[in-house]
Amino acid sequence: MKAKVQSSEQIREELFQRYPCLTFCGKEIDEAYRLISECYRKDGKLLLAGNGGSAADSDHFTGEMTKSFRFSRALDKGFEENLVDLYGDEGKELAENLEGGLMAIPLTQFAAANTAFMNDVSPESAFAQLVQTFGRKEDVFVGISTSGNSKNIVKALMAAKARGVRTICLTGKTGGRCKDLCDICICVPETETFKVQELHLPVYHALCSMVEADLFESKV
Repeated sequence: MKAKVQSSEQIREELFQRYPCLTFCGKEIDEAYRLISECYRKDGKLLLAGNGGSAADSDHFTGEMTKSFRFSRALDKGFEENLVDLYGDEGKELAENLEGGLMAIPLTQFAAANTAFMNDVSPESAFAQLVQTFGRKEDVFVGISTSGNSKNIVKALMAAKARGVRTICLTGKTGGRCKDLCDICICVPETETFKVQELHLPVYHALCSMVEADLFESKV
């Protein structure tokens, strides 16, 4: 069952009530929320990447964006009308089973492209290759690195800047090299890998739900 729709501000307040330590990076969380919302309002997309557990977080983040998360998102009216006009009752039934989505691409999932590039060219530059291939002006690259020093994320940030893509990083307390390369660095106040990952989850859940509340009407 989906939760009752909350405002973006209510979601933000709930995050800091549940995780008071995250007020340490509250300013950056707010900035990331505004940047992601702006990206989608301008018909941009998110590109996401990370390694190991952070690769899984990239996929998880993507899943919350591409379908309903905290509440049932209404489908775009124009698309719904096109389905009905083209396919009648069958189109109406399909529309009833679809949800509003936001474009998010986990660069970790391009197994053939990534492994070919890592084998033939440069393992550390594989994400950078995809960022420069897919990235466009209104897009945002989200790099997840618990240390902030992952070489393939650093190079992806470099490619993003050269491509004109804005950047957000989720890191640990120090931010590592990523902090100096990205537009917004959310440095959660932990240094051990597993503890950093435990705080990344509520941060991106909050970002996803705040953006969802900002951009969608609920079906219910």
